[in-house]
Amino acid sequence: MEIKTNRIDTANATIEATILKEVVDKNIENIVKELQKTASVQGFRKGKVPASVIEKQQGEKLIRDAESEALREVLSEGLTELDIPNEELIGEPNIYMFEKTDDKIEVAMKVAMRPVVELGDYDEMIKSFDKPSVEQKDIDDRIKDIAESRAPLESITDDRNTKKDDIVVIDFIGSIDGENFEGGSAKDFELVLGSGQFIPGFEDQLIDVEKGSDVVVKVKFPDNYQGKDLAGKDAEFAVKVNDIKIKTQVQIDDDFARTLLEGQDDTSLEELQRQIKSQMEDEALISLYNDELKPEILESFVSKFEFDLPEFVIEQEIDMSLNKAAQTMKEEEIKELREDEEKLNKLRDTFREDAQKSVRATFIIDALALEEEVKVEEQEVIQTIYQEAMQTGRDPRETFEQYKTSGYIPAIQMSMVKDKVLSKLLDAKMNEA
Repeated sequence: MEIKTNRIDTANATIEATILKEVVDKNIENIVKELQKTASVQGFRKGKVPASVIEKQQGEKLIRDAESEALREVLSEGLTELDIPNEELIGEPNIYMFEKTDDKIEVAMKVAMRPVVELGDYDEMIKSFDKPSVEQKDIDDRIKDIAESRAPLESITDDRNTKKDDIVVIDFIGSIDGENFEGGSAKDFELVLGSGQFIPGFEDQLIDVEKGSDVVVKVKFPDNYQGKDLAGKDAEFAVKVNDIKIKTQVQIDDDFARTLLEGQDDTSLEELQRQIKSQMEDEALISLYNDELKPEILESFVSKFEFDLPEFVIEQEIDMSLNKAAQTMKEEEIKELREDEEKLNKLRDTFREDAQKSVRATFIIDALALEEEVKVEEQEVIQTIYQEAMQTGRDPRETFEQYKTSGYIPAIQMSMVKDKVLSKLLDAKMNEA
Protein backbone atom coordinates (compact mmCIF):
# COMPACT_ATOMS: atom_id res chain seq x y z
CA MET A 1 0.00 0.00 0.00
CA GLU A 2 1.53 3.29 -1.16
CA ILE A 3 0.96 6.20 1.26
CA LYS A 4 1.79 9.89 0.85
CA THR A 5 1.28 12.39 3.68
CA ASN A 6 1.35 16.18 3.86
CA ARG A 7 1.12 18.28 7.02
CA ILE A 8 -0.60 21.46 5.80
CA ASP A 9 -0.16 23.24 9.13
CA THR A 10 -0.29 22.40 12.82
CA ALA A 11 -4.02 21.68 12.68
CA ASN A 12 -4.57 20.10 9.25
CA ALA A 13 -2.97 17.31 7.22
CA THR A 14 -3.74 15.10 4.22
CA ILE A 15 -3.15 11.41 3.67
CA GLU A 16 -3.23 9.94 0.15
CA ALA A 17 -2.95 6.24 -0.64
CA THR A 18 -3.25 3.61 -3.34
CA ILE A 19 -5.02 0.53 -2.00
CA LEU A 20 -4.29 -2.47 -4.23
CA LYS A 21 -6.96 -5.08 -4.91
CA GLU A 22 -4.85 -7.71 -3.11
CA VAL A 23 -5.16 -5.74 0.13
CA VAL A 24 -8.98 -5.69 -0.08
CA ASP A 25 -9.04 -9.38 -1.05
CA LYS A 26 -6.83 -10.25 1.92
CA ASN A 27 -9.16 -8.29 4.22
CA ILE A 28 -12.15 -10.17 2.80
CA GLU A 29 -10.39 -13.45 3.48
CA ASN A 30 -9.64 -12.46 7.10
CA ILE A 31 -13.20 -11.26 7.72
CA VAL A 32 -14.65 -14.46 6.31
CA LYS A 33 -12.35 -16.57 8.56
CA GLU A 34 -13.61 -14.68 11.62
CA LEU A 35 -17.25 -15.07 10.54
CA GLN A 36 -16.77 -18.81 10.00
CA LYS A 37 -16.01 -19.23 13.70
CA THR A 38 -19.46 -18.02 14.79
CA ALA A 39 -21.68 -18.26 11.68
CA SER A 40 -24.87 -20.32 12.01
CA VAL A 41 -26.21 -21.56 8.67
CA GLN A 42 -28.84 -24.28 8.30
CA GLY A 43 -27.31 -27.51 6.99
CA PHE A 44 -23.81 -26.81 8.37
CA ARG A 45 -22.31 -27.38 11.78
CA LYS A 46 -21.13 -24.33 13.68
CA GLY A 47 -17.58 -23.50 12.66
CA LYS A 48 -17.82 -25.60 9.50
CA VAL A 49 -19.64 -23.17 7.18
CA PRO A 50 -17.72 -22.95 3.82
CA ALA A 51 -16.16 -19.60 2.90
CA SER A 52 -18.19 -19.48 -0.33
CA VAL A 53 -21.44 -19.66 1.65
CA ILE A 54 -20.32 -16.83 3.95
CA GLU A 55 -19.32 -14.72 0.94
CA LYS A 56 -22.67 -15.29 -0.76
CA GLN A 57 -24.55 -14.56 2.46
CA GLN A 58 -22.68 -11.31 3.19
CA GLY A 59 -22.59 -10.04 -0.42
CA GLU A 60 -21.68 -6.36 -0.91
CA LYS A 61 -21.43 -5.79 2.84
CA LEU A 62 -18.32 -7.99 2.90
CA ILE A 63 -16.63 -5.77 0.30
CA ARG A 64 -17.62 -2.57 2.13
CA ASP A 65 -16.25 -3.92 5.41
CA ALA A 66 -13.00 -4.96 3.72
CA GLU A 67 -12.61 -1.52 2.15
CA SER A 68 -13.37 0.17 5.48
CA GLU A 69 -10.67 -1.93 7.11
CA ALA A 70 -8.23 -0.84 4.38
CA LEU A 71 -9.15 2.81 5.02
CA ARG A 72 -8.47 2.33 8.74
CA GLU A 73 -5.05 0.93 7.84
CA VAL A 74 -4.37 3.96 5.61
CA LEU A 75 -5.32 6.31 8.44
CA SER A 76 -3.22 4.41 11.00
CA GLU A 77 -0.11 4.30 8.82
CA GLY A 78 -0.60 7.91 7.72
CA LEU A 79 -0.85 9.17 11.31
CA THR A 80 2.28 7.19 12.22
CA GLU A 81 4.14 8.80 9.33
CA LEU A 82 2.86 12.25 10.33
CA ASP A 83 3.72 11.55 13.98
CA ILE A 84 0.19 12.44 15.10
CA PRO A 85 -1.19 10.56 18.16
CA ASN A 86 -4.82 9.40 17.90
CA GLU A 87 -5.84 11.51 20.91
CA GLU A 88 -4.88 14.70 19.03
CA LEU A 89 -7.37 14.00 16.22
CA ILE A 90 -10.62 15.98 16.07
CA GLY A 91 -13.64 14.34 14.49
CA GLU A 92 -13.62 11.78 11.70
CA PRO A 93 -11.31 12.02 8.67
CA ASN A 94 -12.84 13.74 5.65
CA ILE A 95 -12.47 11.37 2.69
CA TYR A 96 -12.55 13.73 -0.28
CA MET A 97 -11.41 11.22 -2.94
CA PHE A 98 -12.37 7.55 -3.33
CA GLU A 99 -11.85 6.30 -6.90
CA LYS A 100 -12.19 2.56 -7.59
CA THR A 101 -10.85 0.68 -10.58
CA ASP A 102 -10.55 -3.08 -11.21
CA ASP A 103 -7.13 -3.38 -9.57
CA LYS A 104 -6.92 -0.55 -7.02
CA ILE A 105 -8.57 2.26 -5.05
CA GLU A 106 -7.16 5.80 -5.05
CA VAL A 107 -8.07 7.49 -1.79
CA ALA A 108 -7.33 10.86 -0.18
CA MET A 109 -8.44 12.15 3.22
CA LYS A 110 -8.04 15.23 5.37
CA VAL A 111 -7.44 14.93 9.08
CA ALA A 112 -7.74 17.67 11.70
CA MET A 113 -5.76 17.99 14.93
CA ARG A 114 -6.36 19.88 18.13
CA PRO A 115 -4.44 23.14 17.73
CA VAL A 116 -1.72 24.17 20.16
CA VAL A 117 -2.70 27.45 21.84
CA GLU A 118 0.19 29.40 23.33
CA LEU A 119 -1.53 31.47 26.01
CA GLY A 120 1.50 33.38 27.28
CA ASP A 121 0.77 36.02 29.95
CA TYR A 122 -2.98 36.05 29.34
CA ASP A 123 -3.62 37.29 32.88
CA GLU A 124 -1.95 40.62 32.06
CA MET A 125 -4.47 41.23 29.28
CA ILE A 126 -7.31 41.52 31.81
CA LYS A 127 -7.68 44.92 33.48
CA SER A 128 -8.70 45.28 37.11
CA PHE A 129 -12.09 46.83 37.86
CA ASP A 130 -14.21 47.91 40.82
CA LYS A 131 -17.05 45.76 42.04
CA PRO A 132 -20.37 47.50 41.23
CA SER A 133 -21.87 49.36 44.18
CA VAL A 134 -25.54 50.02 44.91
CA GLU A 135 -26.91 53.30 46.25
CA GLN A 136 -29.23 53.32 49.27
CA LYS A 137 -31.91 54.99 47.15
CA ASP A 138 -31.85 52.05 44.73
CA ILE A 139 -32.23 49.61 47.63
CA ASP A 140 -35.16 51.61 49.02
CA ASP A 141 -36.80 51.72 45.57
CA ARG A 142 -36.45 47.96 45.18
CA ILE A 143 -38.05 47.32 48.58
CA LYS A 144 -40.80 49.80 47.71
CA ASP A 145 -41.48 47.91 44.45
CA ILE A 146 -41.67 44.63 46.38
CA ALA A 147 -44.08 46.19 48.86
CA GLU A 148 -46.30 47.51 46.06
CA SER A 149 -46.32 44.15 44.30
CA ARG A 150 -47.50 42.47 47.50
CA ALA A 151 -49.99 45.16 48.43
CA PRO A 152 -53.58 43.85 48.63
CA LEU A 153 -56.25 45.36 46.39
CA GLU A 154 -59.35 47.08 47.70
CA SER A 155 -62.34 48.61 45.97
CA ILE A 156 -62.48 52.40 46.07
CA THR A 157 -64.99 53.83 48.52
CA ASP A 158 -65.22 57.39 47.17
CA ASP A 159 -67.50 58.27 44.29
CA ARG A 160 -65.08 58.98 41.43
CA ASN A 161 -64.35 57.90 37.88
CA THR A 162 -61.46 55.70 36.81
CA LYS A 163 -57.98 57.14 36.39
CA LYS A 164 -54.53 55.97 35.30
CA ASP A 165 -53.02 53.23 37.51
CA ASP A 166 -56.44 52.09 38.74
CA ILE A 167 -57.22 48.38 38.50
CA VAL A 168 -60.54 47.96 36.73
CA VAL A 169 -62.46 44.70 36.95
CA ILE A 170 -64.18 44.27 33.59
CA ASP A 171 -66.24 41.94 31.43
CA PHE A 172 -65.64 42.35 27.71
CA ILE A 173 -66.67 40.84 24.38
CA GLY A 174 -64.74 41.68 21.20
CA SER A 175 -66.19 41.68 17.70
CA ILE A 176 -65.14 42.47 14.13
CA ASP A 177 -67.82 43.49 11.64
CA GLY A 178 -70.44 42.40 14.18
CA GLU A 179 -68.99 38.91 14.61
CA ASN A 180 -67.46 37.87 17.95
CA PHE A 181 -63.93 36.51 17.53
CA GLU A 182 -62.22 33.69 19.41
CA GLY A 183 -60.19 34.76 22.44
CA GLY A 184 -61.79 38.21 22.51
CA SER A 185 -63.87 37.89 25.64
CA ALA A 186 -63.40 37.50 29.39
CA LYS A 187 -65.22 38.02 32.70
CA ASP A 188 -63.98 39.79 35.84
CA PHE A 189 -60.65 40.55 34.19
CA GLU A 190 -58.36 42.77 36.28
CA LEU A 191 -56.65 45.39 34.09
CA VAL A 192 -54.21 48.05 35.27
CA LEU A 193 -55.01 51.21 33.32
CA GLY A 194 -51.87 52.53 31.66
CA SER A 195 -50.00 49.23 31.89
CA GLY A 196 -50.03 48.69 28.12
CA GLN A 197 -51.28 45.14 28.64
CA PHE A 198 -53.96 45.49 25.95
CA ILE A 199 -53.60 46.77 22.38
CA PRO A 200 -53.00 50.53 21.95
CA GLY A 201 -56.06 52.68 22.61
CA PHE A 202 -58.02 50.14 24.64
CA GLU A 203 -57.01 51.28 28.13
CA ASP A 204 -57.21 54.99 27.24
CA GLN A 205 -60.94 54.63 26.55
CA LEU A 206 -61.54 53.20 30.02
CA ILE A 207 -60.14 56.25 31.82
CA ASP A 208 -62.63 58.68 33.37
CA VAL A 209 -65.59 56.28 33.34
CA GLU A 210 -67.93 55.37 36.19
CA LYS A 211 -68.08 52.10 38.08
CA GLY A 212 -70.90 49.97 36.67
CA SER A 213 -70.91 51.72 33.29
CA ASP A 214 -70.99 50.08 29.86
CA VAL A 215 -68.38 51.30 27.38
CA VAL A 216 -67.88 50.52 23.68
CA VAL A 217 -64.15 50.52 23.03
CA LYS A 218 -63.11 50.94 19.39
CA VAL A 219 -59.57 49.94 18.43
CA LYS A 220 -57.51 48.73 15.49
CA PHE A 221 -55.25 45.73 15.85
CA PRO A 222 -51.62 46.51 14.91
CA ASP A 223 -50.49 45.35 11.46
CA ASN A 224 -47.80 43.19 13.10
CA TYR A 225 -50.21 41.62 15.62
CA GLN A 226 -49.26 38.00 16.30
CA GLY A 227 -52.76 36.76 15.52
CA LYS A 228 -52.77 37.00 11.70
CA ASP A 229 -56.57 36.76 11.52
CA LEU A 230 -56.85 39.97 13.57
CA ALA A 231 -53.80 41.94 12.36
CA GLY A 232 -54.69 45.33 10.90
CA LYS A 233 -58.45 44.96 11.52
CA ASP A 234 -60.85 47.35 13.25
CA ALA A 235 -62.60 45.90 16.30
CA GLU A 236 -65.16 46.84 18.92
CA PHE A 237 -65.24 45.69 22.54
CA ALA A 238 -68.40 45.82 24.64
CA VAL A 239 -66.97 46.49 28.12
CA LYS A 240 -68.74 46.40 31.46
CA VAL A 241 -66.83 48.10 34.33
CA ASN A 242 -67.71 45.96 37.35
CA ASP A 243 -65.37 47.46 39.91
CA ILE A 244 -62.53 49.94 40.44
CA LYS A 245 -59.69 48.87 42.72
CA ILE A 246 -56.49 50.40 44.05
CA LYS A 247 -53.53 48.93 45.88
CA THR A 248 -53.45 49.67 49.58
CA GLN A 249 -50.43 51.36 51.11
CA VAL A 250 -47.96 48.94 52.77
CA GLN A 251 -45.92 50.24 55.69
CA ILE A 252 -42.24 49.39 55.15
CA ASP A 253 -40.97 48.48 58.61
CA ASP A 254 -39.78 45.52 60.67
CA ASP A 255 -43.23 43.91 60.43
CA PHE A 256 -43.09 44.05 56.62
CA ALA A 257 -39.51 42.69 56.62
CA ARG A 258 -40.68 39.81 58.81
CA THR A 259 -43.11 38.66 56.11
CA LEU A 260 -40.25 38.40 53.61
CA LEU A 261 -37.63 36.90 55.95
CA GLU A 262 -39.92 34.41 57.67
CA GLY A 263 -37.96 31.51 59.16
CA GLN A 264 -34.65 33.39 59.32
CA ASP A 265 -32.89 34.34 62.56
CA ASP A 266 -32.82 38.06 61.80
CA THR A 267 -36.07 39.40 60.33
CA SER A 268 -35.45 43.13 60.78
CA LEU A 269 -35.79 45.80 58.11
CA GLU A 270 -32.04 46.38 58.39
CA GLU A 271 -31.38 42.74 57.52
CA LEU A 272 -33.83 42.94 54.60
CA GLN A 273 -31.94 45.98 53.28
CA ARG A 274 -28.65 44.12 53.63
CA GLN A 275 -29.94 41.11 51.68
CA ILE A 276 -31.51 43.28 48.97
CA LYS A 277 -28.23 45.18 48.65
CA SER A 278 -26.29 41.93 48.24
CA GLN A 279 -28.80 40.68 45.67
CA MET A 280 -28.66 43.91 43.66
CA GLU A 281 -24.85 43.92 43.73
CA ASP A 282 -24.86 40.36 42.37
CA GLU A 283 -27.31 41.37 39.63
CA ALA A 284 -25.14 44.37 38.70
CA LEU A 285 -22.02 42.19 38.63
CA ILE A 286 -23.66 39.56 36.42
CA SER A 287 -24.84 42.28 34.06
CA LEU A 288 -21.36 43.84 33.96
CA TYR A 289 -19.75 40.46 33.30
CA ASN A 290 -22.19 39.25 30.63
CA ASP A 291 -22.88 42.52 28.81
CA GLU A 292 -19.44 44.10 28.91
CA LEU A 293 -16.39 42.42 30.45
CA LYS A 294 -16.69 38.84 29.19
CA PRO A 295 -17.28 39.81 25.54
CA GLU A 296 -14.41 42.32 25.81
CA ILE A 297 -11.76 39.94 27.12
CA LEU A 298 -12.83 37.12 24.78
CA GLU A 299 -12.61 39.49 21.81
CA SER A 300 -9.19 40.56 23.07
CA PHE A 301 -8.02 36.94 23.30
CA VAL A 302 -9.37 36.09 19.84
CA SER A 303 -7.57 39.05 18.25
CA LYS A 304 -4.26 38.34 20.05
CA PHE A 305 -3.80 34.57 19.99
CA GLU A 306 -2.79 33.27 16.57
CA PHE A 307 -2.85 29.55 15.79
CA ASP A 308 -3.93 27.22 12.99
CA LEU A 309 -7.57 26.15 12.95
CA PRO A 310 -8.99 22.77 11.86
CA GLU A 311 -10.71 23.49 8.56
CA PHE A 312 -13.51 20.98 8.98
CA VAL A 313 -14.53 22.56 12.31
CA ILE A 314 -14.84 25.94 10.56
CA GLU A 315 -16.94 24.32 7.83
CA GLN A 316 -19.21 22.79 10.48
CA GLU A 317 -19.64 26.22 12.08
CA ILE A 318 -20.50 27.71 8.67
CA ASP A 319 -23.04 24.90 8.12
CA MET A 320 -24.77 25.79 11.40
CA SER A 321 -24.90 29.49 10.46
CA LEU A 322 -26.21 28.61 7.01
CA ASN A 323 -28.93 26.35 8.43
CA LYS A 324 -29.96 29.08 10.85
CA ALA A 325 -30.16 31.61 8.01
CA ALA A 326 -32.19 29.15 5.91
CA GLN A 327 -34.91 29.12 8.58
CA THR A 328 -35.77 32.73 7.68
CA MET A 329 -35.53 32.24 3.90
CA LYS A 330 -38.37 31.76 1.47
CA GLU A 331 -38.72 28.46 -0.36
CA GLU A 332 -37.71 30.08 -3.66
CA GLU A 333 -34.45 31.39 -2.13
CA ILE A 334 -33.55 27.95 -0.76
CA LYS A 335 -34.31 26.32 -4.11
CA GLU A 336 -32.12 28.86 -5.91
CA LEU A 337 -29.20 28.12 -3.57
CA ARG A 338 -29.58 24.38 -4.13
CA GLU A 339 -29.42 24.87 -7.88
CA ASP A 340 -26.63 27.49 -7.94
CA GLU A 341 -23.44 26.18 -6.31
CA GLU A 342 -21.52 29.40 -6.95
CA LYS A 343 -24.18 31.48 -5.19
CA LEU A 344 -24.25 29.00 -2.30
CA ASN A 345 -20.47 29.20 -1.89
CA LYS A 346 -20.60 33.02 -1.91
CA LEU A 347 -23.22 32.92 0.84
CA ARG A 348 -21.10 30.45 2.82
CA ASP A 349 -18.13 32.81 2.57
CA THR A 350 -20.12 35.58 4.25
CA PHE A 351 -20.20 33.44 7.39
CA ARG A 352 -16.52 32.42 7.27
CA GLU A 353 -14.95 35.25 9.29
CA ASP A 354 -17.43 34.91 12.14
CA ALA A 355 -17.04 31.13 12.03
CA GLN A 356 -13.26 31.45 12.33
CA LYS A 357 -13.63 33.78 15.32
CA SER A 358 -16.08 31.42 16.99
CA VAL A 359 -13.85 28.38 16.49
CA ARG A 360 -10.78 30.30 17.66
CA ALA A 361 -12.66 31.39 20.79
CA THR A 362 -13.69 27.79 21.49
CA PHE A 363 -10.12 26.50 21.43
CA ILE A 364 -8.90 29.45 23.52
CA ILE A 365 -11.52 28.69 26.18
CA ASP A 366 -10.54 25.02 26.01
CA ALA A 367 -6.88 25.93 26.65
CA LEU A 368 -7.78 28.38 29.43
CA ALA A 369 -9.99 25.79 31.14
CA LEU A 370 -7.07 23.36 31.14
CA GLU A 371 -4.69 26.01 32.48
CA GLU A 372 -7.15 27.23 35.16
CA GLU A 373 -8.27 23.69 36.02
CA VAL A 374 -11.91 24.49 35.32
CA LYS A 375 -14.29 21.62 34.62
CA VAL A 376 -18.03 21.19 34.20
CA GLU A 377 -19.21 17.71 35.06
CA GLU A 378 -22.19 16.09 33.35
CA GLN A 379 -24.24 16.34 36.55
CA GLU A 380 -23.84 20.15 36.50
CA VAL A 381 -25.13 20.23 32.93
CA ILE A 382 -28.13 18.09 33.87
CA GLN A 383 -28.94 20.35 36.85
CA THR A 384 -28.71 23.47 34.65
CA ILE A 385 -31.06 22.00 32.04
CA TYR A 386 -33.50 20.83 34.74
CA GLN A 387 -33.58 24.30 36.36
CA GLU A 388 -34.12 26.00 33.00
CA ALA A 389 -36.95 23.57 32.19
CA MET A 390 -38.70 24.10 35.53
CA GLN A 391 -38.46 27.90 35.20
CA THR A 392 -40.20 27.72 31.81
CA GLY A 393 -42.80 25.17 32.89
CA ARG A 394 -41.38 22.27 30.88
CA ASP A 395 -40.78 18.68 31.95
CA PRO A 396 -37.07 18.47 33.06
CA ARG A 397 -36.46 14.86 32.01
CA GLU A 398 -38.17 15.34 28.68
CA THR A 399 -36.20 18.54 28.00
CA PHE A 400 -32.89 16.83 28.80
CA GLU A 401 -33.70 13.92 26.47
CA GLN A 402 -34.63 16.36 23.68
CA TYR A 403 -31.31 18.22 24.08
CA LYS A 404 -29.44 14.91 24.19
CA THR A 405 -31.12 13.57 21.05
CA SER A 406 -30.47 16.85 19.21
CA GLY A 407 -26.78 16.75 20.19
CA TYR A 408 -26.93 20.01 22.18
CA ILE A 409 -25.31 18.70 25.39
CA PRO A 410 -21.64 19.31 24.35
CA ALA A 411 -22.50 22.88 23.28
CA ILE A 412 -24.28 23.56 26.59
CA GLN A 413 -21.35 22.10 28.52
CA MET A 414 -18.87 24.21 26.54
CA SER A 415 -20.95 27.33 27.19
CA MET A 416 -20.88 26.58 30.91
CA VAL A 417 -17.11 26.04 30.81
CA LYS A 418 -16.69 29.39 29.05
CA ASP A 419 -18.82 31.12 31.67
CA LYS A 420 -16.86 29.53 34.52
CA VAL A 421 -13.42 30.28 33.04
CA LEU A 422 -14.13 33.93 32.26
CA SER A 423 -15.81 34.45 35.64
CA LYS A 424 -12.77 33.02 37.42
CA LEU A 425 -10.40 35.30 35.49
CA LEU A 426 -12.54 38.36 36.19
CA ASP A 427 -13.09 37.53 39.86
CA ALA A 428 -9.33 37.64 40.34
CA LYS A 429 -9.21 41.18 38.91
CA MET A 430 -12.12 42.64 40.85
CA ASN A 431 -11.52 45.27 43.50
CA GLU A 432 -14.02 44.95 46.35
CA ALA A 433 -16.14 48.02 47.00
